[in-house]
Amino acid sequence: MKRKETGHLGEKLARDHLKKKHHRILETNYNCPHGEIDIISKQKDTLVFTEVRTKTGTEFGTPEESITRTKRERMRACALYYLQTHENPGKAWRIDVAAVEMDKNGKPSRIDFIENAVGEE
Repeated sequence: MKRKETGHLGEKLARDHLKKKHHRILETNYNCPHGEIDIISKQKDTLVFTEVRTKTGTEFGTPEESITRTKRERMRACALYYLQTHENPGKAWRIDVAAVEMDKNGKPSRIDFIENAVGEE
């Protein structure tokens, strides 16, 4: 499985998981001048920005370990941009990370969600 296919599959698995947890998916692959947000959803009154990290092995670390300081800063900037450019986004929001690990056959071996993985700093 190619890297891009792995990423798309990880995002689909994350979306499906969020729907099961009663999230309403608002947007996927939202692009702004600061970068991209994989999934924007609403859970009750909270706007949730989710970064999906998918890996097929952990030789170079886990999916969640691949989020650098620069990536966290971009994620915050994207979330703030979204909040500023959309009407009535609500007051409560957070940035989560979905860590997806796939086995060699392309089957998910682990899906973990880390709420508030990126603070407002």
